[in-house]
Amino acid sequence: MRRPIRLATAMGLVLACAAPLAAEDDGYRTPPAAVADIVTRAPSPSVSVSPDGTQLLLIEREALPPVADLAKPMQKLAGLRLDAATNDRHGPRALVGLSLQDIASGTVRPVALPADADLAHLAWSPDGARVAFTNTRSDGVELHVLDTATGAARRIMAGGVNPIFQSPRWMPDGSLLVLAVPKDRGAMPVRSLTPTGPAIQVAAGGQEAQTRTYQDLLQNPHDEAMFAWLTTSQPMVVAADGRRAKAVGEPRIYTSVMPSPDGKYLLMEWIEQPFSYQVPWSRFPRVSAVFTPEGKLVQEIIRQPLADALPVQGVVTGPRNLQWHPTEDALLLWVEAQDGGDPRVKSDNRDNLMALAAPFAGAARVLARMEDRAAGMIGIEGTDDIIAADYDRDTREVRQTLIDVTGGGAGRQLSIRNVQDAYGDPGSPLTTTTPQGFEVAREVDGKLLLSGLGATPEGYRPFLRRFDLATLETEELWRNAGESMERVIDVLAEDGSSFITYYESPTNPGNVRLQSGGTARFLTDFPDPHPELTGIKRELVTYKRADGVDLTATLYLPPSYKDGDKLPVVVWAYPLEYNDAATAGQNRDSPWRFTRVGGYSHLFFLMQGYAVLDRAAMPVVGPDPETVNDSFIEQIVASAQAAVDFTVARGFGDGVRVGVGGHSYGAFMTAHLLAQSDIFRAGIARSGAYNRTLTPFGFQAERRVFWETPETYYRLSPFMAADKINEPILFTHGANDSNSGTFPEQSERMFSAVKGNGGTARLVMLPHEDHGYRGRESVLHTLHEMFAWFDTHVKNASPPQASPPAAQ
Repeated sequence: MRRPIRLATAMGLVLACAAPLAAEDDGYRTPPAAVADIVTRAPSPSVSVSPDGTQLLLIEREALPPVADLAKPMQKLAGLRLDAATNDRHGPRALVGLSLQDIASGTVRPVALPADADLAHLAWSPDGARVAFTNTRSDGVELHVLDTATGAARRIMAGGVNPIFQSPRWMPDGSLLVLAVPKDRGAMPVRSLTPTGPAIQVAAGGQEAQTRTYQDLLQNPHDEAMFAWLTTSQPMVVAADGRRAKAVGEPRIYTSVMPSPDGKYLLMEWIEQPFSYQVPWSRFPRVSAVFTPEGKLVQEIIRQPLADALPVQGVVTGPRNLQWHPTEDALLLWVEAQDGGDPRVKSDNRDNLMALAAPFAGAARVLARMEDRAAGMIGIEGTDDIIAADYDRDTREVRQTLIDVTGGGAGRQLSIRNVQDAYGDPGSPLTTTTPQGFEVAREVDGKLLLSGLGATPEGYRPFLRRFDLATLETEELWRNAGESMERVIDVLAEDGSSFITYYESPTNPGNVRLQSGGTARFLTDFPDPHPELTGIKRELVTYKRADGVDLTATLYLPPSYKDGDKLPVVVWAYPLEYNDAATAGQNRDSPWRFTRVGGYSHLFFLMQGYAVLDRAAMPVVGPDPETVNDSFIEQIVASAQAAVDFTVARGFGDGVRVGVGGHSYGAFMTAHLLAQSDIFRAGIARSGAYNRTLTPFGFQAERRVFWETPETYYRLSPFMAADKINEPILFTHGANDSNSGTFPEQSERMFSAVKGNGGTARLVMLPHEDHGYRGRESVLHTLHEMFAWFDTHVKNASPPQASPPAAQ
């Protein structure tokens, strides 16, 4: 039975604190200086190992950019966000510096770069001798090549790179393939102030067109003209020294141009009209064809029409996912639906894997008939074999099959498992780059090297294994042990005796080290980014839901915490769907990881005197993915109650001063918990969706469309239960959110619904921010809002008073 006393208590708090909150609405605010200082520190460099295993590329990253960088003019076109000034994707700079480190000696050489460098699209040459990268200026994108022997970078294109759909890539002969802005494309289209007519869309009838709620779509003829103007490119082959450049083919809207391993052909894919106002660019009409390096057409492979009528989770009916076989000279591979592309159709053969060799005439041959939907493939070093995966969306099982491409024998199953079974994950093949620039699985004497996180009930224990393709036997070569979290990122010796790892521990923020001959030495020494938080207590915990389902979470306690202290608690979560309770209860974290806190992380509550129960499991368990959401509310409420009961049983929580929060689907969860229970005193909901009738063709894992089960969509919309939210709720949302379904109006309408029903709420719309927040001012302000909200409604809340005895 709901307790109305909570509403009165919450309203009393609001009346007492309304003035301070209202007074803070003028401009951006900041959290306490100690938090702001950590947030604005530059992060540690990221690390990339050269293909030959001799050097590390240290990549310096930008701290939070100012909101002014996000506010630059943006073109929202066909699901893309583009910068017309640079002719690239829109966004602030992220990579700002490079250094080369010799693995053997440890010597570090900084790379001289242009002032105010804005780097992107880094690509090692297959031999590790060079690194290609772009530098974005205010008026365009230029191309540079770094010589790793000398440490000198040279600009080989002064501008005109068009990397919207494809980054510069290395050709088999050592030159670079670049998509460039056509020199004669003309002036940018100008929007007329006088419309030429209405924007018209037509549904002819007789065919379903179940599209998700996409954003940033084309809306009028001017948008179409801008999209074509910005995305049209001219393929260019440029020598690594920049002295020779030639155009290949004619300008088109190329989405991919890939050389064959032997360098004799180019697989070109491009978009054609008619465009659509209902779906993004990935569904537009597409042509795939093979050309010579001189631009002469060899053979058209695919002409795919507009795909604006696919069922939910459906695929196109013709060939899709074209690619070159990575170890054959010129062999095309693709998959082709056999069920009409409709996952609702019962079928024992959903996809076929096809192959077509040069000169690409005649019919393709079937390499494999897949029982379920194709889910990717990888070639194997030194062989023509590939490992192909297919996935059953009902059982969530993925099957891996070894296919002899040229031998023609039947495929052999290597493994099958539930993708949610973390404990049963055998690992993924470590890869290498062929001399022609294709990534393949490393193979030595018929064996692959596998690495994985090694999930166990006690936490992650990453491993390195050798897998025999003939016997299917696995040999463990190394496993992380001790009070650390260490995982393999590259192998230097073919037998697995020498490899590079990423190492972290509760006191080590993450560094690269070399494991060789049973000994280890650090290659980097990145410092703790926030030593003031070193004393944070981190623990993986387990507890049970009332129905017996095992739940997990990561418990964080402040450095100053003493046993027996009662703290306000933040429960932060994100719901996930599972087929069974066993996989739902598995541990997917490590107690030996470094606690890295940055951005607008809820873990900053630890500096404000809170305990945080992070990644608190909110599983929605059901054997049928089609109907699992029918018990969504009951299951998340039960999981939330179990989490709070655990905090009380462990002694650090009082069961009263507890707040709940989440981002995106976690925000959706938060609104439901406040509407459907009295477990929490307040909530924080960031960038969520709350009215499911506005996402009528499915959402998250929900496959059914609104008209099949309107009662489910209604019940799973916290907007419909806004009158039941009698605890304070803070909504934050990026005013420029591009995520499917979580358009800003969702938070605006939800706030209005709570307010209109007399509830307590606050709405913070962050200018220029997307689904996640990047601007320095936005991040700091979000933390300020979160702290102020929970300090008011959780930390300083008093237990509800017991109801007086009934009159006799």
